[in-house]
Amino acid sequence: MTVPRILIVGGGFAGMEAARKLERLLKPAEATIRLVTPYDHQLYLPLLPHVAAGILTPQSVAVSLRRLLRRTVIIPGGAVGVDPAAKAVVVRKINGETAVEHYDYLVLTPGSVTRQFNIPGVDEHAVGMKTLAEAAWVRDHVISQLDLAAASSDPAERETRLRFVVVGGGYAGTETAAYLHHLTTAAVKRYPGLDPALIKWHLIDIAPKLMPELGDRLGARALTILRRRGLDISLGVSVAEATRDKVTFTDGRTLPCHTLIWTAGVAASPLIATLDAETNRGRLVVRPDLTVPGLDGVFALGDAAAVPDLYKGTGAVCPPTAQHAMRQGWVAAKNVAAALRGAPLTDYRHRDMGLVVDLGGLQAVSKPLGVEMTGPPAEFVARGYHLGALRTVPARMRTMTNWTLNALAGYDFVRTGFQAGRPATLADFERTDAYLTPDVITSHTAPKSAG
Repeated sequence: MTVPRILIVGGGFAGMEAARKLERLLKPAEATIRLVTPYDHQLYLPLLPHVAAGILTPQSVAVSLRRLLRRTVIIPGGAVGVDPAAKAVVVRKINGETAVEHYDYLVLTPGSVTRQFNIPGVDEHAVGMKTLAEAAWVRDHVISQLDLAAASSDPAERETRLRFVVVGGGYAGTETAAYLHHLTTAAVKRYPGLDPALIKWHLIDIAPKLMPELGDRLGARALTILRRRGLDISLGVSVAEATRDKVTFTDGRTLPCHTLIWTAGVAASPLIATLDAETNRGRLVVRPDLTVPGLDGVFALGDAAAVPDLYKGTGAVCPPTAQHAMRQGWVAAKNVAAALRGAPLTDYRHRDMGLVVDLGGLQAVSKPLGVEMTGPPAEFVARGYHLGALRTVPARMRTMTNWTLNALAGYDFVRTGFQAGRPATLADFERTDAYLTPDVITSHTAPKSAG
């Protein structure tokens, strides 16, 4: 008898947790487990602003999948098309080869990409904060702007280099702006020829409030903290156009700058569009047990799935957060194992544990289990949550060591030079143009005729 094949697409929070749990639930003889992922690590996204600021090393937030997974076969590549009728996934490996992976059970966790809203110039001149490479690039770029400003004898050029724009007033954008402002404020003291007053960080968002999920009080508190530090925050405003050396806002302002960091929300992976299945605002519609209606043996979860939030009621779906993705991974693994053994499936239920927003230094705002906190206690909760969510002891030790070293010794300002002279774009890091059309997918998955 052929051993059932379980194929997991995506090695983020949801995919990695599903693979890890399946290894514990299933004996080797019960099924094979294969994981398709373009990266060999599980990335802890909430701490990317710390990497961008140089507080944490990349190894602290990127945990090796080969350390975490013992039996799962890792396929280095990206899924570019799914053919549910043939129960097959087309994979483009990192060496450029195209392969077809067949499955009996498919766990779709392809994650999300940065939402661009088709604004002119954003795809060419903005960079996101969703990958390790982006965080490393942003750090190098920001320090490069300080060096270039120090090297310039043109006052206008110097001012332009020292102006930075972050779009997105959610957690990612707010923490990125807060930490990088902290970095540049500390760094400029080591540049005797630069006027600290020239450094300007602009955080903008189309929403009328900063991080509305926190509630009015905590959102207002975060806004006050950041403005007191000197950040320029504009709400109800977005980007109308971006070019190489300026950003135009929807309120008519034009800011000369060379740095546009884009964190204005996420969209489901384009892989979802390759399936002929119902979606909800681009996310794959699934049942509460994470199965996809009409697709045999397919489970979907994480950022790319509209998972019903049973605690919030009819029509509500779980937000695309790490907290939900991790726990959906556990439930998906249990349900795949149950389906394989002919047992009943379990619905996904998780009451949100709260929110934490680290603003750098001893400043944070947190809402664990509905309790509103600010200042050092909120910072303690935020960092404690992050340590608990990291998946290995070495990652926790590296993170704790880095935090302690930064607190005692301060920032270092090292420009590696790996991106010298080369601009980067969202497409460089997220590869949103790699996906196939249905007819091309079928040409790969259709049985080949003999001879």
